[in-house]
Amino acid sequence: MSKRQILVTSALPYANGPLHLGHLLETIQTDIWVRFQKLRGHDCTYLCADDAHGTAIMLTAEKLGITPEEQIKRVQADHQKDFDGFLIGFDNYYSTHSPECEHYAAEIYQRLDANGHIEKREITQLFDPEKNLFLADRYIKGICPKCKTDDQYGDNCEACGATYTPADLINPRSVISGATPIEKASTHYFFKLGEFTDFLKEWTRSDSLQPQIANKLGEWLEAGLQSWDISRDAPYFGFEIPGAPGKYFYVWLDAPIGYMASCANWCEKNGRDFNEFWAKDSKAELYHFIGKDIINFHGLFWPAMLESAGFRTPSSVYVHGFLTVNGKKMSKSRGTFIKASTYLKHFQPEYLRYYFAAKLSGGVDDIDLSLDDFIQRVNADLVGKLVNIASRSAKFIHKGNDGKLSSELHNPELWQRVIGKSDEIAGFFEQREYSRAVREIMALADAVNEYFDAEEPWKTAKNEDTEHLAVAVSSQCINLFNVLMTYLKPVVPALAEQAETFLNTELHWDGEFAPLLDHKIEKFKAMMTRVDNDTVDKMLAESKEEAAAAQAPAKAKKKADKKAAKNEPPAEIEFDDFAKVDLRIAEIANAEYVEGADKLLKLTLNVGDETRQVFSGIRDAYEPEQLIGKLTILVANLKPRKMRFGVSEGMVLAAGPGGKDIYLLEPHEGAKPGMQVK
Repeated sequence: MSKRQILVTSALPYANGPLHLGHLLETIQTDIWVRFQKLRGHDCTYLCADDAHGTAIMLTAEKLGITPEEQIKRVQADHQKDFDGFLIGFDNYYSTHSPECEHYAAEIYQRLDANGHIEKREITQLFDPEKNLFLADRYIKGICPKCKTDDQYGDNCEACGATYTPADLINPRSVISGATPIEKASTHYFFKLGEFTDFLKEWTRSDSLQPQIANKLGEWLEAGLQSWDISRDAPYFGFEIPGAPGKYFYVWLDAPIGYMASCANWCEKNGRDFNEFWAKDSKAELYHFIGKDIINFHGLFWPAMLESAGFRTPSSVYVHGFLTVNGKKMSKSRGTFIKASTYLKHFQPEYLRYYFAAKLSGGVDDIDLSLDDFIQRVNADLVGKLVNIASRSAKFIHKGNDGKLSSELHNPELWQRVIGKSDEIAGFFEQREYSRAVREIMALADAVNEYFDAEEPWKTAKNEDTEHLAVAVSSQCINLFNVLMTYLKPVVPALAEQAETFLNTELHWDGEFAPLLDHKIEKFKAMMTRVDNDTVDKMLAESKEEAAAAQAPAKAKKKADKKAAKNEPPAEIEFDDFAKVDLRIAEIANAEYVEGADKLLKLTLNVGDETRQVFSGIRDAYEPEQLIGKLTILVANLKPRKMRFGVSEGMVLAAGPGGKDIYLLEPHEGAKPGMQVK
């Protein structure tokens, strides 16, 4: 094979929170591909970084009372720890908040500007007058203009699915401060993406994209590309645009430039030339692994920017689907929104690496983590088939031949069958058809186990005259285990290391396989344990508890905000509105507890010529006997409300914040039951 020079990246995780299994779907897929290329002898480098800019990070840091720099440093450390835990072998993991990223962001922008691909124009946006901050759609909530559901974001309604602009919302409010947004104009900077339509039509129809992705981008191209807003106004955590004080690069401009920044940082540390990867005439291969939710940035904006700025474009962008758990979208309430760190408390990383590989294809379809299937595959495939070959064979070699493999193969045909699949399995890995590779490998493992069972070495090992047959069969199986572990090394690297220690050799896949003959192996030690339902249940329970704990402060704040909103002065009303309310003097003839209600008292009210029953939430403030005989004020024309305890026929008036601090209103002496309050 000719040696290839390959640079690989995966999408940059946002530096504002922990990694979850959805993130790991991508990095595991990428890491398997990179490890495969390295195992085949190619010069393959895997780079990534934290996406460290934007309003969200700035606001999180402010909430925590730290600087944005401190916030992204904390998160990056957590991300790297989780990636290490899942055996993700980055050659360099960096940050977009770096000198290299600032340098290339400025350079690319200045080249775009010099080429006439930047324009400025004034736009009007909603603005938070309390925070002095322009609001993105996700920071505005209000009532949906279509279905009238409250608490909907500024671009679409989760209740009815309608899309709209923030200006269409009814009673919009800033999520950040609660203030009512105002419209404000500002000058923004735009990249003239539409001028690259012909280039992008050609680029997207090359071999750079999967057909499904090329078709999707083709729809946007046919609809017409609009100029892309690449600026944000201060305050903003990011890089200031050269020559534009108070204007910052939008996070999605410098995020993909983070690939270049990480590469420049790696080149500096390893004595490599940045231009051999990014120059227009570069012969290196460049691949981006991303999720299908960000194809517009990587399939349209990014190649257009690179083309204008005089850099090379990606060889391919490999797009994958989303992750579901047990057939549904990941859910915090069900405990299936599983953080990387939570998984690692309960399971070996390679269980998930293997399971993802067994489900992944080169397409864009979503994959499902069925936890029952997860248990079955790990136990049946890794433990019951693969590791079982080594564990059941090794004892006969140590007992019958002092741990030394036979000098020749017992079944050359089976050996040829297994090594004869090398090119086919390698082709599946190359095309990211991992599930097909795994199926072939496990089919071969089945064949090896069937061969072992058919030869029955446990019987031949009992007789001195036939013990050599047990050694020969077991040696054959160990040699086949060596090949199968080589095929799976990109998927389960830690298990492969254990196998190398046991086999007393290194696993190579960059040439012809040769059997280990007259070769000493070590005694077998347990490599993997089975997965059980109890451990899965514990992981889900812990995930659910973590989600609840994380949501508690937000729920408390929402409750406090609603309470505060209730105390805000109501809007002015006309006299006619007030006159509609019929207030009457009422005597509390009786008061009693309500069985099954913690806050209610049942009041029997004398209102002159009639008696009313009212349920009132004043139990914490009054004992029933305290109220009997007192006068108070009743809203007499309030529509009766049916409750599970009975019908409440009005409302008595009280003051105070609630709980024990409630004070019934009492009229002065002389007022009589039934009198109208005016």
